Amino acid sequence: MALWGGRFTGGTDDAAFALSRSVEFDWRLAPYDLRSSRAHAKVLLKAGLLTEDQGVKIIGALKELSDEVLSGAFIPNASDEDVHSALERGLTEKLGELGGSLRAGRSRNDQVSTDLRLYAIDHLLMIEALVSDLQVALIAKADEYKDAPAPGFTHLQHAQPLLFGHELIKHAHALARDIDRIHDWFARAAISPLGSGALAGSSLELDPQSSAKELGFHSSFENSIDAVSDRDFVAEALFLLAMVGSHLSRMGEEWCLWSSSEFGWAVIDDGFATGSSIMPQKRNPDVAELARGKASRLIGNLTTVLTMLKGLPFAYNRDLQEDKEPLFDSIETLALVLPAFTGMVSTTKFNREVMAASAPTGFSLATEVADFLVRAGIPFANAHEAAGQCVHTCEAAGIQLHELSDTQFAAIHPLLTPEVRKVLTVEGAVASRLTYGGTALPNLVSQIANLHSQVDMNRMKIADKKRTFSGMMAQ
Repeated sequence: MALWGGRFTGGTDDAAFALSRSVEFDWRLAPYDLRSSRAHAKVLLKAGLLTEDQGVKIIGALKELSDEVLSGAFIPNASDEDVHSALERGLTEKLGELGGSLRAGRSRNDQVSTDLRLYAIDHLLMIEALVSDLQVALIAKADEYKDAPAPGFTHLQHAQPLLFGHELIKHAHALARDIDRIHDWFARAAISPLGSGALAGSSLELDPQSSAKELGFHSSFENSIDAVSDRDFVAEALFLLAMVGSHLSRMGEEWCLWSSSEFGWAVIDDGFATGSSIMPQKRNPDVAELARGKASRLIGNLTTVLTMLKGLPFAYNRDLQEDKEPLFDSIETLALVLPAFTGMVSTTKFNREVMAASAPTGFSLATEVADFLVRAGIPFANAHEAAGQCVHTCEAAGIQLHELSDTQFAAIHPLLTPEVRKVLTVEGAVASRLTYGGTALPNLVSQIANLHSQVDMNRMKIADKKRTFSGMMAQ
């Protein structure tokens, strides 16, 4: 039976029903709908709108239905419009008319918003844990290569030498910001709409704050219209997921470059690479490429929801049905990509010799010449000009900076004494970058230790939230 229809004399047209039907995708909300229904039943019982016996029967039937949904014994049928109507059907099959009592003081408008929040919280905790796993893999790989020199790049051109561990761990810092944003999102997402009804609240003596606490939310909405129409939490979650995807895409691009024949730095493990159906020699970085490609899908899902929301008047509109599939898809996409990407990172081997040989090429030590002159008291603009002339002379002669003669150095600038050769080494250049955040080894060791501590702290936060929300799921 439909959850509405008393004022209608005719049935819904088949085409209209097919358009309206959402149970194929919103069935994912079934565990959360049953959870919010148990909380609502307790509020009705507290308000005296259910007798003790009725409350016990309804809560017991909801728990039975939860087990049946989990096992697959209860599933939607062709007449169910959405997850709510399917579960009410299941409840009335168990309890008869008593199963319809839960509709008192509740609308699908506040119900679906509550369910979707619970789903989003539960699943962003999962995504956060997977991101944390990738952080751990990057930190371990950075520690493994903390003493390996390599060229650094800007504009994809050789810039300055650095430690390859410093290059790798930059991605762990980007992911740390993703995790911080997810933690920040919880404060705004964990607010309960339940009790707001269709848009105006209820004349029944309900207690929305009690149901909020029962569900693990920290509070309930102050404005019932805002409660049923707010989808900021969906748009913001989609941004968080798209940002993670963007970071994976940028990492994937670097893995593609590093594993190319032109670079020859990285060998991706067989378990995370593929071959070609026609070229026997190929080792393709498919995991990195797929991560790069999936980012467009995540960004598209965010754009879909923002576009859907931008012209909607407040309170519930059926357009809001379009909030779920993008969220489900983004979560499921990242849940698929992250473990594979983490495995690829963990098992990739890097060629220390090739990276070290490449570190001083492309005149990457030119800045050391300029800094040498600055320490001798020359304004940086003049020092930069002299270093640039050194590069020009080398290019004309087809040599590297350290191959300039003492006479050539002196001709470019009188303060370029033979002492300049002491700074024209990769080891010296890297070791001198001791400013906070620089690539020198002591800094990198400190970064690794600090990120280890952050990961441990974040994992404790994830565990605390899981205890709160997963514990409520079991009630």
